[in-house]
Amino acid sequence: MVDYYITLELESDATFSRGDGIVGMLNQEVQHDEYGCPYISGKTLKGLLVASCAEIMMSLKKMNQDAAWCEPAGRLFGKAGSSEVGQALMHVGDAKLPSDLRQALLYDWVEYKKMRPEEILDTMTAIRSQTKIDEETQAAANGSLRSDRVILKGMYFEAVLVFDDKPQKEELELLSACVKATCRAGSNVSRGRGKLATNFFDDKKKSILEKYFNKFKEEVLS
Repeated sequence: MVDYYITLELESDATFSRGDGIVGMLNQEVQHDEYGCPYISGKTLKGLLVASCAEIMMSLKKMNQDAAWCEPAGRLFGKAGSSEVGQALMHVGDAKLPSDLRQALLYDWVEYKKMRPEEILDTMTAIRSQTKIDEETQAAANGSLRSDRVILKGMYFEAVLVFDDKPQKEELELLSACVKATCRAGSNVSRGRGKLATNFFDDKKKSILEKYFNKFKEEVLS
């Protein structure tokens, strides 16, 4: 097995919803663990990469360049309805806070009880409220007020990508393009939320995003 890494830095507030809220308080709660540390689940992150890959493949098809990349895409993300042979080479882990920050927060909670989980969550998030304006009265429409928790701009997450076998050059090139294309995520992206700065690292934590993305462009445009 070989480990690679993806990092995501929030360039705007973001809501990665866990699918529920808090009655009478929140319409959407963000994903967070039992210690109050926000994170992005591996399932969510893989879904973002798959969506980016689908858009890239659609563009390549218009250029009659998709055939060469179908196999790398299938090996990275798996093939729908496939047998064990067609399963994904890559497994995506949860995107978590930097390990040193997370360990410091957990140490404060587990050892000293300085900060409770809800206090840890509050330091990295905020509540944003919005309402719909009635076009006739120009006042807030009845029942339209909603409040969502957001993870604050500037937060940084890291996820491990575990490969069953060493990935081939074409797979790293396509994956770099997918990482590059994953620049928005979460709820209310049309309202400016969820802007991301992403990066891609090898097993030695050296950035390889530009190296392989540039090779991808050369292959496509050649």
